[in-house]
Amino acid sequence: MKIVSYNLNGIRARLERLLEYLGEQQPDVVCCQELKSAEENLPRKEIEAAGYGALWHGQKGFNGVAILARGVEPVERRIGLPGDPEDVQSRYVEAEVNGVVVASIYLPNGNPVGTEKFAYKLAWLERLRLHAAGLLAEEIPVVLAGDYNVIPTNTTEDVFSVRAMADDALMQPESQAAFRTLLYQGWTDAIRARHPDGPQYTFWDYQAGAWRRDAGFRIDHLLLSPSAADRLLDAGVDKDYRGREKASDHAPTWVTLADL
Repeated sequence: MKIVSYNLNGIRARLERLLEYLGEQQPDVVCCQELKSAEENLPRKEIEAAGYGALWHGQKGFNGVAILARGVEPVERRIGLPGDPEDVQSRYVEAEVNGVVVASIYLPNGNPVGTEKFAYKLAWLERLRLHAAGLLAEEIPVVLAGDYNVIPTNTTEDVFSVRAMADDALMQPESQAAFRTLLYQGWTDAIRARHPDGPQYTFWDYQAGAWRRDAGFRIDHLLLSPSAADRLLDAGVDKDYRGREKASDHAPTWVTLADL
């Protein structure tokens, strides 16, 4: 079972690339982020024609998440992250697909540091931690997949330049500490479990020749519950898709789990 996290940076702008990826890789589940599309403008027919059922949580111009499942309809468990009834941003959707609970997560960016945007990011991480604890208590296979907007460590294995990102919300001590606290609940970072050493970048900015220079960093993560981690076969980044014409600035990041 191949489960993919894919920040599209606009599903309409990137629909050709997404359909290309679905056709070439045939993933079982794709957790999409940053759809930037209102519900009425989502490409439901195109995704269905590609052989995928979908659970959508769109938002006009911003955010937006979805779960696509090959040959089946994802069974909705939750739309929206609990803990703040006034939060209207479309950043979390959760479904069951073939016996595995999968969440598509688009965590707040948080920039600039020191503003209400950074406070919202940290509050969102705390809400995620609380909800994730409940998922662990169910003792079922769970994959929390998405763009976490957190660079886990200040090393070149996770970021091309510590100095360049030092003031960014993605690499603040508070962001990293919150991410570690989530991991320490008992989640497995699938990419690092399979690739403990060396860069595994998932994002390259459009600016300053970042892709050409391989000036990337790792912010797309797939966290596995213990029963999902027991089934871990492989994980990686489909990096070459970042280099294609009109690509997203994120590369598809994936994990494969053994069938029960």
